[in-house]
Amino acid sequence: MKLCVALDLATKEECLRLAKELKGLDLWLKVGLRAYLRDGFKFIEELKKIDEYKIFLDLKIHDIPNTMADACEEISKLGVDMINIHASAGKVAMQEVMSRLNRFNKRPLVLAVSALTSFDEENFYSIYKQNIDEAVIHFSKMSYQNGLDGMVCSVFESKKIKEHTNSNFLTLTPGIRPFGEASDDQKRVANLTMARENLSDYIVVGRPIYKNENPRAVCKKILDKIHRKNISENDIEQNYEAMQQKEWDMCNHFEEWIKTQPDKEQALKEFYTKCGIKY
Repeated sequence: MKLCVALDLATKEECLRLAKELKGLDLWLKVGLRAYLRDGFKFIEELKKIDEYKIFLDLKIHDIPNTMADACEEISKLGVDMINIHASAGKVAMQEVMSRLNRFNKRPLVLAVSALTSFDEENFYSIYKQNIDEAVIHFSKMSYQNGLDGMVCSVFESKKIKEHTNSNFLTLTPGIRPFGEASDDQKRVANLTMARENLSDYIVVGRPIYKNENPRAVCKKILDKIHRKNISENDIEQNYEAMQQKEWDMCNHFEEWIKTQPDKEQALKEFYTKCGIKY
């Protein structure tokens, strides 16, 4: 499992400062749409000069097949290591993209976006007329059959994707709250233990790192857990106790707390996620 740090900060200077602070650590950097539109391809070059970072350019390309292939070809010339496209663009678009990129001596990994982690079941169904699990498996099979390298998905779909495709078919999972931090605008979040159990190949962590006073220390802590062969029950218990003490005072007054929550179903999901328990 590899750590991918999201450079989603408000300015280029802040992103570069974070990249310099993390220099020498075994991790990837994710450059999203805002940063790329704001800072351009030169930003990729600047990151590469700081360290030999692997770069995931997260633009979620979605258009007609030829336009997608043109865009992915141009992106690949930037020397990035991973890109993504929307699976809902369909198999013809996937075939066009892969046909174009396979001409490169060294092409980036190409992942397909299944269901954004900001979706819950209701909002996803209103657009795709399928539940999330069904759609993700359908998108994953299509992506695998058409030569892509893996999927962008939530932790909760990672293992199922490998079961329906191949164990070597990669999964990159956003929405990771490594030590039970707040979910913010994400709906389907998970911690490190859950990511490991569900066989995530890459985990994307943003706010829990760059909003911390010591981002490097947080990354080291995450990497330490990633590189351990086993996460002990004692480790999980300590993590749970720390969450109780620092962020979740409501654990000690659960009955009173749950009564105050307008969306009790979502509140329970967040509660279990923070405690490292599958909901």
